[in-house]
Amino acid sequence: MSDIVGPRDLYEEEHEQFRDMVRAFVEQHARPNADRWDEEGKVDRWLFTKAAEAGILGFGIPDKYGGGGSEDIRFNAVMGEELARNPVSSGMAGIALSNDIVIPYFTDLTDDEQKLRWLPGIAAGEQIVAVAMSEPGTGSDLAGIRTAAVRDGDDYVVDGSKIFISNGQNADLVVTAVRTGEDPHRGLSLLVIPTDSPGFSRGRKLDKIGLHAQDTSELAFTGVRVPVANRLGDEGSGFAGLMRNLPQERISIAAAAVASAEGVLERTLAYVKQRFAFGKPIGSFQNTRFELAEMVTAVRASRAWIDALLARHNDGRLTPEDAAAAKFHTTEQYVDVVGRCLQLHGGYGYMREYRIARDYEDARITTIYGGTTEIMKEIVGRGLGL
Repeated sequence: MSDIVGPRDLYEEEHEQFRDMVRAFVEQHARPNADRWDEEGKVDRWLFTKAAEAGILGFGIPDKYGGGGSEDIRFNAVMGEELARNPVSSGMAGIALSNDIVIPYFTDLTDDEQKLRWLPGIAAGEQIVAVAMSEPGTGSDLAGIRTAAVRDGDDYVVDGSKIFISNGQNADLVVTAVRTGEDPHRGLSLLVIPTDSPGFSRGRKLDKIGLHAQDTSELAFTGVRVPVANRLGDEGSGFAGLMRNLPQERISIAAAAVASAEGVLERTLAYVKQRFAFGKPIGSFQNTRFELAEMVTAVRASRAWIDALLARHNDGRLTPEDAAAAKFHTTEQYVDVVGRCLQLHGGYGYMREYRIARDYEDARITTIYGGTTEIMKEIVGRGLGL
């Protein structure tokens, strides 16, 4: 580990071997295509099949369906950390998102027939998956979802739209939150909608401030017929299904945010040692030392906390309140670290040829996606009985 990160006790040798696999995959497949993916706003579909072949996609899927058969969340954390600490292409986020956020819907909420129907293709990277919750006007308010699914015999007829959907342009199967009843919570259900269904359409690739290679899209549903057999769980159980998976999403974001901050600090430390002003390295100035000392100490404290929460999550003891607290604290810290480190780069920090400028672009969304900081604070506050 680097001087920024310090020693850790969370991982074993097999996790570090997996880290090497992720690094090798990124260097072979992502780095040569990073600039093109940035320009095109999405990755090539072959990235998912290559990731499956390399063993870094679907490792949580049972081996009888072609996956890795591991329930050890530390593998997810290793991958998220590696992609965050050494960012090469934000397009790799689609692989991590599949592992951390979407695939658990297919492994945890499906019956045996659905598993057999969907998991082999997902494990092989041939069926790309996405989850669609957010809608225009609803944001983090899941109870405000209006996309309607009306029962018609053995089908539901779905009408509505979704926004900010990661993997939206490439996805073959979309876990979609739909309204099947009027109750804000018990009226929600989850349907797996194939994107080749008549009436389904993809909107524009959204033009974001950062994460340019991460495919983010609008989706629309106009009279889309979806078999009842594509429903996850009982009708009306959608809100519970979403809540079940959100802590996993939020601790993954938190772990990646800490790793991102560590990577920014590592690169900034190297920069201030070789950048001269007034005849000496800017790292020799007291202000630079104090700034880095403060940030490194704060991020090390966050790292110790997140490692403890990851261990707790691996044992099935992570609470929604802990995940929410971790998510808002680490992402707000990441944004702060990037801003302060950019300042230490001076004018060069504003140039996109320097990684810190792209870090600045990419960091801002982390306090918003997966639930905004304000929503996370509300969850923590309610957990305090307030």
